[in-house]
Amino acid sequence: MTTNLPIRVLVSRWFMVFGTMLILSAAGATYMFGLYSGDIKSSLGYDQTTLNLLSFFKDLGSNVGILSGLINEISPPWVVLSIGAILNLFGYFMIWMAVTKKMSTKVWLMCLYICIGGNSQSFANTGALVTCVKNFPESRGAVLGLLKGFVGLSGAILTQIYQAIYGNDSKSLILLIGWLPAAISLVFLRTIRIIRVVRIAHELKVFYRFLYMSLVLAGYLMVIIILQKKFNFTRVEYGLSAALVVFLLFLPLGLVIKEEINSWNAKKLALDSISKVKVVTENPKSEAPQSPPPSSSVVTKDTTFEKQDLDGIVQKNSKSSDVDLKDPEVSVSCWRTVFQPPARGEDFTILQALFSLDMLILFVATICGVGGTLTAIDNLGQIGTSLGYPKKSISTFVSLVSIWNYLGRVVAGFLSEYFLKKYKFPRPLALTITLIVSCIGHILIAFNVPSGLYIASIIIGFCFGAQWPLLFAIISELFGLKYYSTLYNFGSVASPIGSYVLNVRVAGYLYDKEAEKQLKILGRTRREGEDLNCDGVECFKLAFIIITLVTIFGAFVSIILVIRTRKFYKSDIYKKFREEAKNVEMEMTLAQNGSSKG
Repeated sequence: MTTNLPIRVLVSRWFMVFGTMLILSAAGATYMFGLYSGDIKSSLGYDQTTLNLLSFFKDLGSNVGILSGLINEISPPWVVLSIGAILNLFGYFMIWMAVTKKMSTKVWLMCLYICIGGNSQSFANTGALVTCVKNFPESRGAVLGLLKGFVGLSGAILTQIYQAIYGNDSKSLILLIGWLPAAISLVFLRTIRIIRVVRIAHELKVFYRFLYMSLVLAGYLMVIIILQKKFNFTRVEYGLSAALVVFLLFLPLGLVIKEEINSWNAKKLALDSISKVKVVTENPKSEAPQSPPPSSSVVTKDTTFEKQDLDGIVQKNSKSSDVDLKDPEVSVSCWRTVFQPPARGEDFTILQALFSLDMLILFVATICGVGGTLTAIDNLGQIGTSLGYPKKSISTFVSLVSIWNYLGRVVAGFLSEYFLKKYKFPRPLALTITLIVSCIGHILIAFNVPSGLYIASIIIGFCFGAQWPLLFAIISELFGLKYYSTLYNFGSVASPIGSYVLNVRVAGYLYDKEAEKQLKILGRTRREGEDLNCDGVECFKLAFIIITLVTIFGAFVSIILVIRTRKFYKSDIYKKFREEAKNVEMEMTLAQNGSSKG
């Protein structure tokens, strides 16, 4: 065991969490599309349908992460993160080249570039977030809420940094989101890794401390956004604001160091106790019965493991091994067990999960919910312009969405974990409630309630964020963690499908139709290369009425999953993870005893 504190901190599981937080705090560039979409539209002369098509490919790239999931199944996380960094840099750099007229490009190439850049987000999520969930299986709701929260907050974080570096040059924002996330991923390549599961008694409390620090960051961002809306900041003031954001991002490092010092002190006390027991044992005059040595701080008080329990697990494992040996076709042909899934909560194969009715229901509900909220987020710029909001307010909407996106993720993650453990409150029911609440935001946009876009951006940002940790936690609970890398990314596929149907085929089509109608009223025809703009409430009214109805349908679908899984969520769904942790703790204790006797 090394006594070098800096090295112990760098290889600790809490520093791995810190590295994951920084990676994901810069991995949400796809949520900033509303800030630079206007530059793409005006520079390249796109109409709204073409811009929404580009937005669809952005969502397609960021959410279709099956490839990153499969790569993560067979390679360490640093490989996935490296690929993601390369894709991010290439995709957004090419978009920046096109928007700044440094090269000419066609629509299909722009779709390809933004798809590649967006796909880097799935690699970052898979390499970092999935790894962290596997390292803390009993706190997965908190882990997902916290880390997905940083993804949601990344839009506001990157906005502050870009204003400090580039001022109000929104074209340069595209360049920033190309090189900065890639650089952070490369710095933490060796930090993000699978660490053997050891049960830490107070791990949930540590995640709550991380949460409090992130809430301070979110609160600061909220205040500074309001101040920037009211006053004209200078370049120096933007720089000071960004410096404080970076400081708050690194604040959790102090908690990481504190936890590692406490862990080291506890282990040192445990080893001293073992040494004392050894001295007593070697004393021939002592006839007192020997008490077992205490374990280190990572072992909880209630983790004593009886020999008969160990024998039972060994026999169980032996039986399962015998089955595999007697029937090799079970392990060779996964197609033969597609429609013979294990009980909920056990490790499904990829095909068993994909062909499961539970997954289909969850997938449809997510298409309806995420598709609608994502359509609103991607069109915030055009919605604000059509309804007559000033350009400065549109930047405020994007930042508000980013902050409330973060709050939705952390609240859904931590609260669903709390209610699940204390009251057996099922996560699918929390997902249903989230879908219903999001309808309020859609209605506010559809009927242009005075100043309603401010409230709508808060509601939609919160509900969009809340759906993600709920979705990914439900997938991990119903289908196990063995193939979570792939199943996690399959769940994300629902987003681009919903985005294409509701954003491109509904919102984009109806917007352009209304814009062309307005041109005819003015007696004009659209010139070649001219962007197509629409003004007034009618531009998005019908689209968001349709989105509201689709979201209500998704809520009814999710209720079916609530009914199907009610017995499962009333049971102890984390029992097997506690048993696995006991095994590891017992092995560690035996190893410590063996080394002390040697």
